Amino acid sequence: MSIGSGEFLLGPATFVRHGLSLMWVVGVAVLLQTIFNTELMRYTLATGEPVFTGFMRTRPSSTFWAWVYSVLYFLQVGWPAWAGTAAGAIFFLFVKRLAGAPDSTTIYMIGVGTFLVCVVILSVGRRIERTLELLNWILIAAILSSFLILALMFVPAQTWLAGVVGLAGFDLVAGQFDYFPTGTDLFLLGALVAYSGAGGVTNIVLGNWARDRGYGMGERAGYIPCAIGGQKVTLAHNGFMFAGDAEGMKRWRGWWRIISADQWGVFFAGAILGMILPAIIYVTFLPRGANIQGLGISAALAEAISGRSGALLGAGIAFLGAWVLFKTQLDQLEGMTRAITDILWTGSSRVRGWRGGDVRSVYYSVLAVVVLWGIVALALAQPFVLLQISANMAGLVLVIGSLHLLYVNTRLLPEHVRPPMWRRAALVFMALFYGFFVVRSFATFLT
Repeated sequence: MSIGSGEFLLGPATFVRHGLSLMWVVGVAVLLQTIFNTELMRYTLATGEPVFTGFMRTRPSSTFWAWVYSVLYFLQVGWPAWAGTAAGAIFFLFVKRLAGAPDSTTIYMIGVGTFLVCVVILSVGRRIERTLELLNWILIAAILSSFLILALMFVPAQTWLAGVVGLAGFDLVAGQFDYFPTGTDLFLLGALVAYSGAGGVTNIVLGNWARDRGYGMGERAGYIPCAIGGQKVTLAHNGFMFAGDAEGMKRWRGWWRIISADQWGVFFAGAILGMILPAIIYVTFLPRGANIQGLGISAALAEAISGRSGALLGAGIAFLGAWVLFKTQLDQLEGMTRAITDILWTGSSRVRGWRGGDVRSVYYSVLAVVVLWGIVALALAQPFVLLQISANMAGLVLVIGSLHLLYVNTRLLPEHVRPPMWRRAALVFMALFYGFFVVRSFATFLT
């Protein structure tokens, strides 16, 4: 999930327009999100519950928090902007030009078709988590290797250096630190900050993934199986707790090493690399100051490369863009459906008893509702506008979620697995960091 619209759309749109010195927000955002992710998994390792369940255990009531997070989920991920932006790259593959305003109906139809393909994938396999893991390893390997090859082929050494020093806020062209270049689009920047890494509810769902993966006490909780190829599995609605004796803590430290390697070695490294590589490629082919927002944004790089290096390579870039955004839409759709299913499963005994206690009935009913809304939402605005709204809502989710997670991990967990003080301070700083950009970006949007 760390490679997606932030890396292929929001980042390039920001860096091409304002320069690579804004890369510093990526470094800070990914660092904070990695700490946030490990703290999400702390709760799941210790209890076997997704962190949404922990949130619902706090005051004022489980019903209140179920509504809060369901609404936040809807406002962030309910817009299938990734399928809509992928449609621009698919359009370029077949028509050999960028989509414009007269092509809006065609883009809409392609976006709906892409969205429905995601639904098919989520219906096949044994357990949904495993289906997505296998698919994502293939996608990420292809995406990162392709970006790396392109960067080695076309990007000059000075641009490589500009991308690296940009992580510290240094503008190599101007020869000075420039943390907020003049005329910075703060609504676009706020979107980039939130979607550097994963973003908002997409981060929070990692706790659900860890449960289904069987990490820690999640092994006892069960998982959500697929509709086709999966078997009925009993999914626990309440978690478990382990004793803080020597043997229990030994196992705990083993699991903690696993999630640390996963988050720092895969998520953090992948997010940084996945942001820098597309950024330096885009600024190599597109002039600084260019505004590439529009129906064809996902094919802007493909068009630029086609003009300099041939149509075949341009088609390859367009295919890569469609692939990146399709992968992201798949992850977002599944994450939203999974989280809402867990909220309903935890909060309602009536839901747990429906259709003989088969969690698949709940999961696929939620998926059907989400898909019907998505088909409507795609027609409401241009996909890139929907994406910026989604990303800025993710920033708000991270403000609320970081403080809520701090409360849960320091109040609901036993003393032997609570986070150390520096991690608590990091969660507070995360709320302040994202709060700053949320306030600035929405103020800009409203004015």
